[in-house]
Amino acid sequence: MSAWNPQGPPQQPHHPQGPPGPLVPPQPQPYPYNVPPHQGGYPPQPYPYPYPPGYPQPAPRVGVFRRMWRAGGPIAIARRVFRPSRPDRVEDAVVARIQKIRTYVGLGAVLWVTYSYKLVDSASGAASDRLNDSWITILVLAVTFPVFIGWFVLLARPPARRQLLRRAAKPSGAVLAIIGGVAVFPAAVLSGLADGKLAVNPVMAVVSWLLTVATLVWVLPFIIYGMGLSLLHVFRTADIHETVPPVLTLTLVWEMALVNVFTGSYTGVPLGVRIALLLGGPLSVTAVSYWELRRLRTNHGLTLRGALMR
Repeated sequence: MSAWNPQGPPQQPHHPQGPPGPLVPPQPQPYPYNVPPHQGGYPPQPYPYPYPPGYPQPAPRVGVFRRMWRAGGPIAIARRVFRPSRPDRVEDAVVARIQKIRTYVGLGAVLWVTYSYKLVDSASGAASDRLNDSWITILVLAVTFPVFIGWFVLLARPPARRQLLRRAAKPSGAVLAIIGGVAVFPAAVLSGLADGKLAVNPVMAVVSWLLTVATLVWVLPFIIYGMGLSLLHVFRTADIHETVPPVLTLTLVWEMALVNVFTGSYTGVPLGVRIALLLGGPLSVTAVSYWELRRLRTNHGLTLRGALMR
């Protein structure tokens, strides 16, 4: 039940044998394993192999450390923090596929120009430049996010404001998580952990070593994977409403275009190629964003005005 659907989920018609309840899809029935094959079943099989078709297979055994890593590893935690998780959210596989293709094509174009015009000396330099660009984008998105969400909530009608604010809690947590993760590295430098100043005795030496290993093994993968998910899912703003990610992406991409113009990005590239790089990304993202909004309206009945209850 929400401000956009006050009646709640569809109910089953009343039946004298019990009260109405939410619609439950029928559960698939397993194949009978103790019925002869000519009657549509399978004879019983000895344990543990072979299992007849349709019989539930046993889960493969997983070690303790692997289970711990799957539950609390950096990749698993990053997926929980940066992926949208609202149960009634509309997921469109076609839109997700187009967004990935656009991202890969844009990254490939930038790398091609970087190597073609010798803008960096090595592959490590190119990787460093792309990481810096991603971090600048994350910073711009982190600054734009509260301003955009604030205006979005203010423009909504009062019945929807409280629920929009409640839905914005997890996206706000994602913003704080990525900023907090990156802040670990300057904190390590300022505290003396990076240059070994904390290792004043054997105990502190062991503690410093453990903190350094944890930073490299856990924090660094969490940040890198989280930055990718943050850019792909726009800080999981689909948890607020499905129309928020394309509109926020549209705002962000033109902000980054202005940043690239004022910072002199792609210096040394011919003027025509530079204009294509500066405008190609924003124009393609704009087209994809408008197409996504149109697809949400025509296929799922979701509009920006509907999100604001206007």
